[in-house]
Amino acid sequence: MRNITLCILLLFSTISVFSQKDKKNYDEAFKIIEVWLEAQKDFELLPGISAVIVKDQDILWSGAFGKSNVEDDVDATASTLCSICSISKLFTSVAIMKLYDDGKLRLDDELKDVLPWFSLKQQYPDSGPITIRSLLTHSSGLPRQSEVAYWSAPDFPFPTLSEIKEAMKSQETLYPASNNFQYSNLALSLLGEVVAEISDMPYEDYVTRYILDPLKLKDTRPSMPKNLHGKELAMGYSALDRKHHREEVPLFDPKGITPAAGFSSNVLDLARFASWQFRLRDSIAKEILKPSTLKNMHNVHWTDPNFDLTWGLGFSVYKGDDGAKWVGHGGSCPGYRSTLQLNLKSKMAYSVMINAGGTNPRKYLRAIHAIMEKTEVVSDSDSDSESEVNLNDYVGFYSGQPWGSERYIGTWNGKLVSLRLPSDNPVQDVTMYKYIKGDTFKRIKENGELGETIIFDRDKDGNVYRGKSHQNYTVKMK
Repeated sequence: MRNITLCILLLFSTISVFSQKDKKNYDEAFKIIEVWLEAQKDFELLPGISAVIVKDQDILWSGAFGKSNVEDDVDATASTLCSICSISKLFTSVAIMKLYDDGKLRLDDELKDVLPWFSLKQQYPDSGPITIRSLLTHSSGLPRQSEVAYWSAPDFPFPTLSEIKEAMKSQETLYPASNNFQYSNLALSLLGEVVAEISDMPYEDYVTRYILDPLKLKDTRPSMPKNLHGKELAMGYSALDRKHHREEVPLFDPKGITPAAGFSSNVLDLARFASWQFRLRDSIAKEILKPSTLKNMHNVHWTDPNFDLTWGLGFSVYKGDDGAKWVGHGGSCPGYRSTLQLNLKSKMAYSVMINAGGTNPRKYLRAIHAIMEKTEVVSDSDSDSESEVNLNDYVGFYSGQPWGSERYIGTWNGKLVSLRLPSDNPVQDVTMYKYIKGDTFKRIKENGELGETIIFDRDKDGNVYRGKSHQNYTVKMK
């Protein structure tokens, strides 16, 4: 018996040592992400950008770069609030599906039966009904907006509910119901009124009481809090003009379109929202929604004729480049851009927020995901051992002028790497090197073979100050 116990202990000890040595260590990947985001912030003149990486129930990394308020020199942080604009639709969709779970509405209920005041003209006599389901999938045939110019600068006069009701009297459907995809803020605004009508309480109160509070999303609000603007709530800025300048954008009041585009939040709260979804999908117990209900929301309920666009119940649903199923939503409001995307296979989720228009947070999200995916399991035998060389000696930024801006030399997957900056695709623009001897490294080609040489020079104090490749020198800046 004693021998059996000893064998079991040795087995678990061996497994533990193996797992510690050979599991992924993302520390180097996080450094690459930070270097890249900091550089892109500068090269693309972003006032501020924040991001988060989630693995199931854990926040693996979060960070922020730049300013949430340029004029007052307020640093952006992962806690910085931004408008999440159309990501608001996800909370409205969850509210609708909670009422569905509670037996208070059906997906095929007609909108006119739930909201008797709905008066928008149906211009297609043979159209099917406008239902809760068709509103959630943007296939109702409703126009994109209420007939009010509320996205227009400089004041962004978002309509009240009364103004939306009045404007509908002169509007008509664009398409027959359930025939075409037409992204519609009007549709989701009306779903917010469905929530209020059925629950017999204001939409904002219902969402706060039954979704935000239970999930402890203390920094997520169905509003743009004026008293926090310029402090906890980032200032919004315009797209770049021809002089590479961004104007400050006045704070807007979403009023009647709050259910479609009026929430504020930060990347940390959206990370918790993502973790709730991963947790619920694996559960058999109800947590706000039934697990089966959330899974149904993540399923495709609308596909266009060419299968190029698919949509769930409130969620964008699509197949990623990795073949996995992704769900999420993006947001774009005056002065802010944001995105939240979940990989349902790997249980990885990402959110990015930028307090400026004319930007593409999805680009940053895709690149962060690619860096995480490219991170390898590294064992001691795979990496360049520090007993041979201290890779940190070479780490830093090197000038690429006049041919390019700069390069960052760092470490990743236990190897020396070079990252060209700026870069829209950092994984594609990374070169890995294998240590040879002294201060000499060779490029590792895609097929694993070794390519050209890079040789670093040291100054009289032994510090690396430049590298030579193809007989040309690049000088270390910092």
